[in-house]
Amino acid sequence: MARPDQAGAGPGQAVPITNLHVTDVTSPDICCYDSETNSTADTVSVPAGSQLGIMSDGTIVVNVYMAMAPGNASLWAGDGAVWFKFYQISAVTNGGTSISWPAQNLPGVTFTLPRSLPSGQYLVRVESIALHEASTFGGAQVRLEVTGGGSGRPGPLVRIPGVYTGYEPGILINIYYPIPRNYTQPGPALWSG
Repeated sequence: MARPDQAGAGPGQAVPITNLHVTDVTSPDICCYDSETNSTADTVSVPAGSQLGIMSDGTIVVNVYMAMAPGNASLWAGDGAVWFKFYQISAVTNGGTSISWPAQNLPGVTFTLPRSLPSGQYLVRVESIALHEASTFGGAQVRLEVTGGGSGRPGPLVRIPGVYTGYEPGILINIYYPIPRNYTQPGPALWSG
């Protein structure tokens, strides 16, 4: 399993390109969080179906997106309707009595790449949404070279920025009172491969 961290990476590990927080869902920074940094992260090679772990900080809900690069991912910004969501950690509700956050205080997010994911270079965007901090979007992005992939057709494809307006029920929500009866995870439907 690859485990990115802030200090650097050893064999089998990836380093996040960035790990910043964004509050404007229309900002280009929401895509890759990188307008203020000069990334030196490497592209990590992993087989389709592998488990990947990416460090994250105190979050409430998580979405993980990928976008297949048209070539070298280190030279690509992820522009256009190219992003698909394949993993999420949502809130758990029980009809208005309580709400809990399984992702809260996790040191990172671990997920499995779909086995049918086509081979190629990808940007991976781990989005942590801090609903308790004015809907702050933060997270990390890494570059992957997926090998041994399948013939899946990821989708639906969305633009980032563009996937959110900031007025989605799962973003514009009071998590304290009244306790929500249910929670709608923001973003498109999951692609399961």
